[in-house]
Parts: sequence; C-alpha cells; structure tokens
Amino acid sequence: MNFDLTKEQLMVQSMVRIFAEKEIKPIAQELDATGEFPWDIIHKMAPLNLMGMTVPREWGGAGIDDISYMIAIEEVARVCGSTSVIMAVHNSVCCYPIYKFGTDAQKEAFLRPLASGQKLGGFALTEPGAGSDAGAVRTLAVLDGDEYVLNGNKIFITSGSEADILVVIVSTDLSKGTKGLSTFIVEKGTPGFTYGSIEDKMGVRASATTELVFENCRIPKDNLLGEQGKGFNLGMATLDASRMGIAAQAVGIAQGALDEAVKYAKEREQFGRPIGKFQAIQWMLAEMSTKVKAARFLVHKAAYLKDMGKSFTKESAMAKLYASRIAMEVANNALQIHGGYGYTKDYVVERFFREAKITEIYEGTSEVQRMVIAREALR
Repeated sequence: MNFDLTKEQLMVQSMVRIFAEKEIKPIAQELDATGEFPWDIIHKMAPLNLMGMTVPREWGGAGIDDISYMIAIEEVARVCGSTSVIMAVHNSVCCYPIYKFGTDAQKEAFLRPLASGQKLGGFALTEPGAGSDAGAVRTLAVLDGDEYVLNGNKIFITSGSEADILVVIVSTDLSKGTKGLSTFIVEKGTPGFTYGSIEDKMGVRASATTELVFENCRIPKDNLLGEQGKGFNLGMATLDASRMGIAAQAVGIAQGALDEAVKYAKEREQFGRPIGKFQAIQWMLAEMSTKVKAARFLVHKAAYLKDMGKSFTKESAMAKLYASRIAMEVANNALQIHGGYGYTKDYVVERFFREAKITEIYEGTSEVQRMVIAREALR
C-alpha cells in the first residue's frame, strides 16, 4: 500500500477542504446552538458529487474510490460533526446497500435521485429494545397481497425526519430472531409512516436524530431490498462498510481539535511566552499528532482493502475502535490546552469535545467493535 495520496485523491481533499472552510465552518457553531438541519449546505454539496461519492456514474454518482470518500468525510468533520454524519449516513448506509443489494428497478427509482443529491437518505435499525442486539428487533412487516404492512418504531435515526428515502431493517418472522430480519426501502410521506420525538443531543446537534413510527404502513412488496429473511446479513455487510466512515468522522473531529490546540498554543501567552514553548504542551501536541495520523492510516487501510475487493471487516472495526477513542482523547487534550476558555462555548474545542463522544457509540459501540475484532482474530 502506497501511503501517498494520488493526484485524484489530493484533488478531492483540496476541493472538500475549500468547500468546508468557506461554506460550513462559518456557520458550524450556529448550527450546533440552534440544532437547525443544514439543508442549505446539503444542497450545495450535491453539485460537488458529495452525496453519491462511491456510487458508479451510471447510477448518478461520482464513482470514486473509498479512500477519497474517507478523505471527504474527514474534511467535513474537521469543521462540523453534524454535517459529516448526515453525509456519511446518506452515502454509507442508504446509497451503498441499495447499490449493493438492490434490483435495477430499485436503483433507478431510489439510488439515482439519492446519488445525485436530489433526495436525502437514512438508515433505520435501532429500536427501544434493540441496539447492539439486532435479533431483538420487534418492528414487524407482514405480507398482505402485493404489499407489506409495517408496524413498530425505530429510534435514534440520523436524518430520520428529513430523509426522503430510508433503508429500514425489520422482522418478517419474530420467531426466527436474526434469521427473520428483512430490509425494506421506505419513502417519506408513505401513509402510516410518521415521526415521534426528535432527540435533544449533547453533540452533532444539527443532524436531526428522530424516532420513526410505523402504524399499518403499507409499502409495495417490490420495496423489499435483497431477500426476505436475509436482512441481518445485509445489515451487517452495510455496517462493515459504513463504520469506517464514522472512523473517518472521528479522525476529522480529532484533526479539527488538534488544529485549534496548535493555533491556541501559539497565541496564548503565560509567564511571558506562548504556552507552546512549554514542554508540557509540546508533549501533549506530539502525542495528539501521532495518534491522529495513526488513526487516519487505519481508516485508509480499511478503505484500501474495500477498494481492492478484499475482506475489510476486522480492519474497519479496528479503525472505528481506535479513531473514536483518539477523537475523545485529542478533543479532551485540546480543551485542556485551552484551559478555562476551552470550557466555554466561545471556543470551538468545546463543541469538538461533545461531537467526539458519539463516534464511540453509533454505527456499533466500541464494545461491539471489540467483539467483531476478537471474532475475526479467532477464526
């Protein structure tokens, strides 16, 4: 593996960084304060092909490699965790499974408008009693003629109330546990599909984390994604691919916090000189810089394996486990370097600290990542 980015990857990095600095960074603090969904930004991302990055061009996407996609997520997360997770969920757990497992008719109807950015995507698995334990899903789909009837609810769904198209994992046979799960494509506005509470979160506050409610919601049987009873396998394959995106988000948050810490260490003076001249601060910055780079390499290795068509389950879990932990550590140290100022909302490191925590939780907790890594190691 060549650790140098290609010309094309460097172009993606430069393009997304310029966009993030110009369009997202100036309003990131306001988005966090208000919790307003960043529709204006999302609409500006579409012409840059950021909403269908790895989808082949024949289906309306950019058709680029996964390393470039990881780079793009990192650059967005470096200034705004909310926008980066909206982007990651749309690409990784909505576009990807429809492309990977969908029929041509489903790709034409759903993937094309998603990949072009005309519509926004989401993914729904978690329920009040089913998070890490997917077999505990109780939302039920029953076939009735040419339609499936859905009843139940999902929680903690990113972009839930804003997404036009959602990939939803439910049970078609409660007696079979994970072997009874199936996956469906559900469109916003379908009768019987409504929204419950919108969570008031600690971080990534502008990403609209919503409860979904299905009450005799009828969807065409042609909206079954993949095979009935194969929803668990589809979901796990999707999460294998998507967790590296959250790892990239964690790297971006960590890099943003590190950037702020370096800047502050150069500007803040105590005892007659910048605090960056003191060894205590230098050593903190040295550790932070090293760990951010190590996390980035883990992310790129996982993406590289996916690009090469090789197994990447273990590497993707490793990347998320390590990068999320480093995001928390680096954000904490960046706040510490800022001292009392870092504890106020006037400084962006306070937001990075709050945004970092969620990367240890969604798309599989750190504990689940350890289970995945151990399972792969013991094969």
